[in-house]
Amino acid sequence: MNINRFLLVGAIVALLGGCTLAPEYTRPAAPVPADWPTGAAYQETKSAVSAPTAEGLPWREFFTDERLQKIIETALNNNRDLRLAALNVERARAYYGVQRGELLPSVNAVGSGSQERVPADLSSTGSARTAERYGVNLGITSWEIDFFGRIRSLKDRALEEYLATDEARRGAQILLVSTVAQAYLALAADREALKLVASTLKTQEASYQLIRKSYDVGLASKLDLGRAQSQVDAARGDVARYTQLAAQDENALNLLVGSPLPPALLPAELGSVSPPKEISPGLSSERLLRRPDVLAAEHRLKAANANIGAARAAFFPRISLTTAIGTASADLSGLFQSGQGTWSFAPQIAIPIFDARTWSAYDVTKVEREISVAQYEKAIQAAFREVADALAVQGTVNRQIAAQQSLVDAVAETYRLSNARYTKGIDSYLGVLDAQRSLYGAQQGLIALRLAGVANQVTLYRVLGGGM
Repeated sequence: MNINRFLLVGAIVALLGGCTLAPEYTRPAAPVPADWPTGAAYQETKSAVSAPTAEGLPWREFFTDERLQKIIETALNNNRDLRLAALNVERARAYYGVQRGELLPSVNAVGSGSQERVPADLSSTGSARTAERYGVNLGITSWEIDFFGRIRSLKDRALEEYLATDEARRGAQILLVSTVAQAYLALAADREALKLVASTLKTQEASYQLIRKSYDVGLASKLDLGRAQSQVDAARGDVARYTQLAAQDENALNLLVGSPLPPALLPAELGSVSPPKEISPGLSSERLLRRPDVLAAEHRLKAANANIGAARAAFFPRISLTTAIGTASADLSGLFQSGQGTWSFAPQIAIPIFDARTWSAYDVTKVEREISVAQYEKAIQAAFREVADALAVQGTVNRQIAAQQSLVDAVAETYRLSNARYTKGIDSYLGVLDAQRSLYGAQQGLIALRLAGVANQVTLYRVLGGGM
């Protein structure tokens, strides 16, 4: 009889175990255009369609600089933020295991023994006696049979939250890879700028010494000497500033990596860094749906959807089962003899009649789902904006670099002519100073644009979901 009851319960659970009251999930429509933006700023982006996509290009293949590859590898092994992200994934996975375990009964084996002295005036025999009882039971305690899918919905929610956490870890890894690369490039650019200002300082000091000699023999004015001195002082200040920036860049890189880097791995200048590979954004913005942050937002939306099922199930009866089979005897020696078997079967049902909190909780889950929808749509819109901005830079930065290089060449020639005219006594030293400042500023601008170009390649790689 007891075996039949267990079989009946198992059959019911098998039939109804897959039922949930969660609404059917449908992915919201992406609130962005299907195609990438077009226009003058993007005219050069179409040439990259034949290049590999970011998500299909591992970071070891995207970054071609061997020193940068070693630095990124070290950062992935040592970075504390990435380690925390991985631990959060492990915690979410463990929580999912706990929630999934709620679907299964907890079977316990219990052995017990007791002795009790009964005084004579309380004994049925009129004399004092010692009562003994021993028992061994195998049973299930308060197992909720998930007829309406409450526990299964909670399990689905835990699964989606685990998957969201895992996508967040992927996003953290992609961000770390790109951030390390950006810091490496910034260090290279600032070191190149430091070389430029150091070279400019030497030129300014040489010019000052020539002006000083001319002044001593009466061929230059005190005004020219003062202007030359001001250029030297300004260059000294720039040397100190770029020395500081380069040191700060190195500190930032060491923090990202998690340990001090050997000098041999650090770049000498931007020109010594091998540029990353060219990548294609693809023909459609649909690939944004595969970005880790967008996938994480969608998993959170699915979790909110599953939570509605759990809230709906709270309106229906909850059935729990407590059962046990075993043996019992007044003598330890007779515990396993024939005829000492015991069993118990105690189902319990709780039928909700009225609970305002249940209705409020259900309303909360619906609002939370709408919040998750808005967050999912916002994630897609932010992703589209990031890619569009990176494509705009990609489509124009080469033209900016070419124009700036032409400017540097023109200003360099102007400086040469101004210096020659001053040497021949045709013009004042003011023209030379103006040409020097213009050349220095143009050279600095060229370094900044070259950095912007290569850094934007890294940015485009990241916002398109590359970095794994």
